[in-house]
Amino acid sequence: MQKIKSLMSRQGLKSPQESVPEIKSPVENFRIPSKEELRELRENPTDPQAEQEIINSIEEIYFSNDSFDVVEHELQKLPSVLNLHDLEEYRDKLKQQQAVVSKKVADLILEKQAAYVKELERVTSLQTNLQLAAVICTNARRQLNIAKEGFTQASLGLLANQRKRQLLIGLLKSLRTIKTLQRTDVRLSEMLEEEDYPGAIQLCLECQKAASTFKHYSCISELNSKLQDTLEQIEEQLDVALSKTCKHFEVGHYTKVQLAYRLLGKTQTAMDQLHMHFTQAIHNTVFQVVLGYVELCAGNSDTKFQKLQYRDLCTHITPDSYIPCLSDLCKALWEVMLSYYRTMSWHEEHDNEESTPASDGHSDLKTDDPNFNRSYVKKKLEHGLSRIWQDVQLKAKTYLLGTDLSNFKYDDFIFVLDIISRLMQVGEEFCGSKSEVLQESIRKQSVNYFKSYHRIRIEELRMFLENETWELCPVKSNFSILQLHEFKFMQQSRSPSVSPSKQYTSSSAAAAGSLFDQHQNGGNPFEQQTDNKDDETEDVLAANGYESDELEKSVYQDDDSDSDVPEELKRDYVDEQTGDVPLKSVSKETLKTRKKSDYYMNKGNTLILTNTTLNVIRLVGKYMQMMNILKPIAFDVIHCMSQLFDYYLYAVYTFFGREDMYESTGLGLISSRLRTTLSRIQESLIDLEAPSETSGSLTTTEERKEKVPSPHLSHLVVLNSAETLYGLAERVVATESLVFLADQFECLQPHLDAMMPSAKKPFLQQFYSQTVSTASELRKPIYWIVAAKAIDYEQMLHLMASVKWDIKEIMSQHNVYIDTLLKEFEHFHKKLSEVSKRVRIPFQVSNVLWEHCIRLANRTIVEGYANVKKCSNEGRALMQLDFQQFLMKLEKLTDIRPIPDKEFVETYIKAYYLTENDMERWIKEHREYSSKQLTNLVNVCLGSHINKKARQKLIAAIDEPERLKR
Repeated sequence: MQKIKSLMSRQGLKSPQESVPEIKSPVENFRIPSKEELRELRENPTDPQAEQEIINSIEEIYFSNDSFDVVEHELQKLPSVLNLHDLEEYRDKLKQQQAVVSKKVADLILEKQAAYVKELERVTSLQTNLQLAAVICTNARRQLNIAKEGFTQASLGLLANQRKRQLLIGLLKSLRTIKTLQRTDVRLSEMLEEEDYPGAIQLCLECQKAASTFKHYSCISELNSKLQDTLEQIEEQLDVALSKTCKHFEVGHYTKVQLAYRLLGKTQTAMDQLHMHFTQAIHNTVFQVVLGYVELCAGNSDTKFQKLQYRDLCTHITPDSYIPCLSDLCKALWEVMLSYYRTMSWHEEHDNEESTPASDGHSDLKTDDPNFNRSYVKKKLEHGLSRIWQDVQLKAKTYLLGTDLSNFKYDDFIFVLDIISRLMQVGEEFCGSKSEVLQESIRKQSVNYFKSYHRIRIEELRMFLENETWELCPVKSNFSILQLHEFKFMQQSRSPSVSPSKQYTSSSAAAAGSLFDQHQNGGNPFEQQTDNKDDETEDVLAANGYESDELEKSVYQDDDSDSDVPEELKRDYVDEQTGDVPLKSVSKETLKTRKKSDYYMNKGNTLILTNTTLNVIRLVGKYMQMMNILKPIAFDVIHCMSQLFDYYLYAVYTFFGREDMYESTGLGLISSRLRTTLSRIQESLIDLEAPSETSGSLTTTEERKEKVPSPHLSHLVVLNSAETLYGLAERVVATESLVFLADQFECLQPHLDAMMPSAKKPFLQQFYSQTVSTASELRKPIYWIVAAKAIDYEQMLHLMASVKWDIKEIMSQHNVYIDTLLKEFEHFHKKLSEVSKRVRIPFQVSNVLWEHCIRLANRTIVEGYANVKKCSNEGRALMQLDFQQFLMKLEKLTDIRPIPDKEFVETYIKAYYLTENDMERWIKEHREYSSKQLTNLVNVCLGSHINKKARQKLIAAIDEPERLKR
């Protein structure tokens, strides 16, 4: 260090230690080269590159910051065997390295000399400033001591006491407020017990506001936490109070709850919670109702039912408790929906009130955005309508499908449909929904029930028909199907239709408003269901079966007694409720025109129907009642109704009209339409196959399930007795009851057409045009059998064969066979009168019978004339005389005009007089005669005015159609 200083002194520099003794040299550890060494370094020429190489050859340890012993380091490096020459070389190397480093250090010192001088000056200036600062601090301390001595402790104490007094006054106020806050718990509890939720929340919020002012007190922090807990407790109780409105809505209670939520600023949250509570209320309500009935029917206190899901619980409902449970279920759901409806009404009223400026001071309530809240609540409530109704539908659907209703009684099932129909009406008024979920579920149950019900009913119909003795069912003359309780629904709308079109709606209900308006203040629409059960009495049966005898007597005793009676009252019967006139009534004027035939008058205008007919009509009423309540299955129901009519028609035809012998007459007794209808019924409805051992295919088995075995006539019905005109009474009852049934179907057509879906209406039109309208056509084949057997036409042929027709003189006396035939007709007329004492023979029936008998008689006469081998002109005149005598006597027995087939006989008789050419033309024009009859006509004319050649020509003309057919 001294060497460096000496070096610096030569260069005219002061040592830093002279001015700043604390500063130490950073090169204290380096050895400064001697003057000789420096001189030697300066004298020797320098090579920077060589110097740098020497510096690079120095070991790394010499450049480290760690202090170490250089001597020890070098000594440790010496080899174990020392060599003087090597040591000297190594020493010279170290000296050279030291010289280069010393030169480098000296160069660096000389290079930084200006900076060193400048820094040294700054240090000196700093030392001067520090000395000045020391003087200032000494003066400040002296001044502070003077200030302390200048103020007295009394003046500072006075100020301190004044400040303390002010603090204590503020503390006293705070303590009084805290005391009041501590006592609010009691008041809050009282207000909650009184259900004054708005007041409790207002008080709690004020307390919280006050507590936030004194939150720096430890006791207040605890009180603030307690108030927050109290507010949360109030919200919980408020939520419970909100949930109570779901089952029983009270305006005052709900107003308090809504005001409380507005104070909390949670109007939207209240709406969300309300909808959640309604959903929960629906679930809990239906579950508790069903659970109560399940446990009641189970008869024990087993708690296993409480753990079941609602769907599984519904499967445990017994058939006996199904309807009461369904009724209570709908009543409970009605209460929930009514509460929702009243909730909406409340909000609509208060929205209108709040839309105008409030004048009672309540408008100061703090709300974030009243308009937004009202809009949110309105949208939420409107959206909730469909959501609530969807939940109700799903619960009702689960209950409906949980039990198989196929074995229910008809009235019970109709009652179920009635309840569900009213529930759907509630849904439509509630949210305008068409209740697709309920419709589908009730449709499934109805189709399932109806198929089973119809299968049983049609089997019952077969049993009724097979045991039917075809006796009259005595009903009153003013009988109408609307008097049957099965058709009461057509006079009063028991329930609205499920269909959106709603064909049947109650005008009284419409006038009174919706169901919700009617039961706003109490009551339940599902309590009205049992009211209709009381009025099921009907008065349709006559006291003695001959109620219309008085009407018959009045026809003859007093013809002009009703001259001053209004025209409307002259009708036989006018339904007081509908104003309709029955189709089958017979007026007095009609009876007067039928006085010639006594059997027309017997039983007056008594309707002809049997117990089976009445049973079918009742079934039709039940089917229509079901269809009226549930239109989606209208087509299935109407199709089954058509099967009832088809089977009845087929049975009447099978029992009384199936006879092969009349097919050969060519009279066209069965029209092509009737034949087609009978074939269709036989193919689609009648099971003609006998039960076999083999089961056959599944498809065949299913098809046979839909078919019914052909009915068999009861052995009690005798159709082969001449005394009873071959069962004419039974035939009349059967046929005319079918016609009566067809008339009732015609009367019901507008109602059925209104219920039938548009796509299926062609089926209904076809049913009426091809089946119902053919019922009266069965009269011809059925009564023809009686006409064919009642008169002995064979005897007349034998009598005619014994008559000699090739006479030469004109006779003035008719033949005996005419008298015999007329006696047969008189006997037939007598028998007809006897039968009419049992059963009224309608005018149309007597006409058909007489028409058949006369037609058969006339054709028998032609057949008898066609059997004549020889006949003269006088013989033909005798034929005309006989026939005219027959007509004259016949007109006294019957009212039929003109006489059927009169021209058939007269034309055949007159054809004898035709010439050859006229005869040929006549044969071609009159193909209604058989070939035998035409051939005989030609043969009889042979020899008189037709030769053999003409005969052959005419025979060829007769046979020509038969050749063309081949």
